[in-house]
Amino acid sequence: MASHIRTQQEANTSLDGASVLAAVTEFFATRNGIYAAFPEKSGPTYVALRGQGGEDVVVGVAPLPGGTRVTGSSYMHDAQIARFLSALPPYIAPPPPPAPTPVVDAADATPAAPAA
Repeated sequence: MASHIRTQQEANTSLDGASVLAAVTEFFATRNGIYAAFPEKSGPTYVALRGQGGEDVVVGVAPLPGGTRVTGSSYMHDAQIARFLSALPPYIAPPPPPAPTPVVDAADATPAAPAA
């Protein structure tokens, strides 16, 4: 895969956005050794982390029905982002709503054909 394609990665998870942002902050601060990164900026839908050598890792979240879409981007930490995204609980889409039942007016109903 070309490096320009790997710099932005996405996954869907059943976690809420705040839980994802807390998890990514902990993941990059404690589990990556020389690839550690620490919060520099954050908001309700993103966290920007700064790593060794000034490398940025940015993770954003957007709500989905029953979960969250997570997008991560970095030039040099793509393997660590992929590892984090793969460790998230899977997203299970909620079932679609049932199809509406057609309303038949009794006056418009056609009588059934007699049985042979």
